[in-house]
Amino acid sequence: MSQASDIVTQLETSHKYMKSTISIFEAGDAGFAPQPELYTVAGHIAHAADSVEWFVEGAFGDGWNMDFDGLIAAARAVETLEDANAWLDRAFARAVKVFGAASDEELDATISDERIMPGAPKRAVVGPIVDHTAHHRGALAVYARLLGRVPPMPYG
Repeated sequence: MSQASDIVTQLETSHKYMKSTISIFEAGDAGFAPQPELYTVAGHIAHAADSVEWFVEGAFGDGWNMDFDGLIAAARAVETLEDANAWLDRAFARAVKVFGAASDEELDATISDERIMPGAPKRAVVGPIVDHTAHHRGALAVYARLLGRVPPMPYG
């Protein structure tokens, strides 16, 4: 099995687990946040999506976007579950496409922008993508509980 094939499986699984967790939310839940300074449900999903794109762009594109205030503002601007879910689907689809098309040599090549993960191979961003998505999946499971819902088991 090539590295790309294994990575694609990891990304598809992470996306599937996130989609399972957020399936409990209804359109009216998009603006819910337990505290004003926290992401809304839609904002959490959008931030997770944006982060997938951020890691892929950091490793394979023009480098790391260090405008964190801008990234946060973009995620907070998403107000509907439809828009947030579409962004999540696009982000994972692009990640799968980029990693799936990469050769083992390209995956082993060092990330050129060394401001984040200096010296790491491009494939090294997959772990943080999966971990970060799981982190927000967990937060969203708590949000679901605060709304009186039982989030589904994501591994089914």
